[in-house]
Amino acid sequence: MTVVVKRGDELGEEYRRRITEVYVRSFADDFVAFSRDTGRLAGAFEHMLLLDRFYIALVEGEPAGMASLTEADQVLFAPQWRQIRRHLGLARGLLGYVVIRSWFMRPSEGARPGLAEIGFVATEPSYQGRGVGTALLRHLLALPGYSEYVLEDIKDTNAPALGLYAKLGFTVYKRRKVRFARRAGFTELVSMKLVPSPEDV
Repeated sequence: MTVVVKRGDELGEEYRRRITEVYVRSFADDFVAFSRDTGRLAGAFEHMLLLDRFYIALVEGEPAGMASLTEADQVLFAPQWRQIRRHLGLARGLLGYVVIRSWFMRPSEGARPGLAEIGFVATEPSYQGRGVGTALLRHLLALPGYSEYVLEDIKDTNAPALGLYAKLGFTVYKRRKVRFARRAGFTELVSMKLVPSPEDV
């Protein structure tokens, strides 16, 4: 199976909906307060993804996985209140808009030029275990201009992801307890980093 990785803006607007569908299906558990309908969520969110910050793994032209990459004060989304409200309604739309702006549009602690934050790493269920995530991460780690990489706030129950990141050389540098985490099915959030050796750069 051949995996080709492209930046979202290179794929163009015709891929926007499919990219968003991968996003909402992969993180549906995090969006249940807004809606359980992934079609509705995709409609609400597709306008806001900044495609040049997302990398898409393609198998035979179809999105099979995704990941985001930002540095310094870059953000991933440009949410519009009217668009979100139109699909989610007034109350849930407002909740979604506020959560996106407060949780997903803040630079992480220590953000700076040269430090690449990788996030929203996801593989479509039908492609899991077939090397899509590995191909995607290796592509990001080969991009020029970065001296360090971080992966923030991975659920400690996500053993496949943690195993993949460790295999690629990431090490844990922070663990964070979260209120009500057990109710959501995990104990703590794990952050990992990778500083390539000079010969790897």
